[in-house]
Amino acid sequence: MTTHYPIAILGGGLGGLITARVLHVNGIESAVFELEPDRTARVQGGMLDIHDDNGQKAIHAADLWNTFDSIIHRGGESMRILDHTGAVLREEHDEGQMARPEVDRGQLRDLLIDSLPEGTIRWGHKAVAIRDIDGVAGRREVEFANGQTITTDLLIGADGAWSKVRPLLTDAKPSYTGISFIEADLYDGPQQHPAEAAAMGAGMLFAFKDDTGILGHLETDGTLHVYLGFRVPEDWADTIDFTDTPAAKQAILERLPGWNEALRGFIANADTPLTPRPINALPAGISWDRVVGVTLIGDAAHVMSPFAGEGANLALYDGALLALAIAEHPEDTETAIAQYEADLFPARPTPRKTPPTASKCSSLPALRKDSSTCSPRSTLKRPPATRPSGPGGTNPSKRFRKLGGTVWWCLTGYYEHGYRGYRENKEPDCYDGDEGKRFFWSSGMFPLPLSPRATCSSSMKST
Repeated sequence: MTTHYPIAILGGGLGGLITARVLHVNGIESAVFELEPDRTARVQGGMLDIHDDNGQKAIHAADLWNTFDSIIHRGGESMRILDHTGAVLREEHDEGQMARPEVDRGQLRDLLIDSLPEGTIRWGHKAVAIRDIDGVAGRREVEFANGQTITTDLLIGADGAWSKVRPLLTDAKPSYTGISFIEADLYDGPQQHPAEAAAMGAGMLFAFKDDTGILGHLETDGTLHVYLGFRVPEDWADTIDFTDTPAAKQAILERLPGWNEALRGFIANADTPLTPRPINALPAGISWDRVVGVTLIGDAAHVMSPFAGEGANLALYDGALLALAIAEHPEDTETAIAQYEADLFPARPTPRKTPPTASKCSSLPALRKDSSTCSPRSTLKRPPATRPSGPGGTNPSKRFRKLGGTVWWCLTGYYEHGYRGYRENKEPDCYDGDEGKRFFWSSGMFPLPLSPRATCSSSMKST
């Protein structure tokens, strides 16, 4: 038997869940189809920093701020930048500014799951085929691996990097960025791994040398969650037997000669097997022509490498933006999708209808702060693209701060232009105002997949 759902969301990650939540807040039902068998099927990753210019706005749109505030890792906005010897190049302390508060991804996902009516999420539904239904524009049939089928008039692809929905809109596929991560955990860091915990600090850690980098977080339960990154060929991980943990550790440690022992300890003393994770991304500036009855959010729309810290934030933001557009046009989802995609692709504006009347948006007062109209989406506008104004610059994502004028703007600037910002295939402006340091970009750790240059260190600008 085939069941019809007016709005079907494929994917029960953060983007899909917040879409369903914002729709629910606005009195609109939807169904979420998630391939995992239940909410506890796997560990949901590490820490996320939720940015005040996108992810936090989505939390407000979902009317979940008070609950969200209760799961914030106080002190988690602290950050350390080390060189490979363990010398501290930069350290910032969490002063409660709430620009990018840290939360545990699993706790945030639980918060969103618990905010939905019972039965909204259909667990154990892995989509295997999607077909157009003849004679009904925009209606599609989705077949699942468990043998069930559904039909829907609005299919929202929130199903991640290897989306089953994306091929309905574009032939674009993620490709390897040149970077691979090795993921590991050290449990009860402060007690069981004091040297590594001291290197990690109270929040986020970065340490780099040449084509190698360590990125990590102190999690809320004391776990040290670490990624060791290399610029390596795509098949590099195949040369190591990761099922043999001692041998895998030795192979990775051989790539860290001269590194501080505490930094090496993130691999040597890991309590979990080492997990290789090649980093893939869609082309910067991806877009598609409007197709009736379907759209994408989050990684399905624009998977990127993690260095800008925007993936989860944009998934949340996309989901809230789309849901609010549907709430504005509940009888005209095509106008809603066109409105959403006009924001998704700011270089391709789509004419919009008149904003809703005051009565239609009166139920969303929290979203109308500083709004010139009653439109609930008005406070979810994407921030304008801005280039740095000097060493360190102005950071529209607020993910990385000035950092003494080092070249972090190469990183965040690229992702602003690469997805939602500069809208042109240009190199980002780079600044080197910190006594000639080119530490991060000369390391080669941060890829520019559309760039003719491996790094931007050759075009540093001083102001």
